[in-house]
Amino acid sequence: MTYDSSSSTTDSDAFTDEAGDQQAVAVDLEDSRAAESAEGEVETGADAAQPNGFLETANEIAAAEQATEVAREAEVAAAAGAAIEGATEVEEEAAAPAPPESPYDRPGQWFVIHSYAGYENKVKSNLESRIASMNMEERIFEVVIPMEDVIEFKNGKKQVVSKKVFPGYLLVRMDLDDDSWYVVRNTPGVTGFVGLGARPTPLTRREVENILQVKAEEGEGGTAKRSRPRLEFELGESVRVREGPFADFSGTIAEINEDQLKLKVLVNIFGRETPVELDFAQVAKL
Repeated sequence: MTYDSSSSTTDSDAFTDEAGDQQAVAVDLEDSRAAESAEGEVETGADAAQPNGFLETANEIAAAEQATEVAREAEVAAAAGAAIEGATEVEEEAAAPAPPESPYDRPGQWFVIHSYAGYENKVKSNLESRIASMNMEERIFEVVIPMEDVIEFKNGKKQVVSKKVFPGYLLVRMDLDDDSWYVVRNTPGVTGFVGLGARPTPLTRREVENILQVKAEEGEGGTAKRSRPRLEFELGESVRVREGPFADFSGTIAEINEDQLKLKVLVNIFGRETPVELDFAQVAKL
């Protein structure tokens, strides 16, 4: 039997080709598995990383909500503080006493009339009678004798006495015209109006408030009293020593000690001014 080498060679080549094909298939399969494994690892990494991303986002949202809540609480606290402060201011304004009425704002104007010293009360009574009898209440509104409380010392005792601020003068609040002028000017005891020239001059706001003392309480009988007593003595005033080793000496008041009821008087002794401390009762006005 004759062996066909060409047929054997052909079979061998076919086997070799088949083996190569199988090897190539195996290589492709292995590469495919490796690729799938790599994709799995990537997906697994992505899936593993995904929860961390969610956590960070949740933390940021929680922090933002907390910051918003803190800001809201701060706004509420600020609003409450402002409300409390406003209420306190309102209470303080409500508790604050209303400013006293100024006599200058009353109807009419204030004029000064002159009378005989010591007859102020009599002149006031006469003028008020004429106002009523001549039906001038709508033009002449008020007659005032300015008064003040003065601290005096008699027999070593302190006492408060009421004195006229301007002896010989009265204040009249009125609408000035010929008729009202006539009624006032021809009242018994009135010697005239105070003013420049022939026409009376009304007082300014400052003059009215200083004379009538805005903070003073109205006294009885149309007298306006100052709220705080004034000392009988004043700095720079000349006085005479009534008793003691310097009796009959004259001097000038240099210091007033109201608490101890003492004065420091500069007395001229041998041509030199010497400070001497005296009680209020030891001196008298010149």
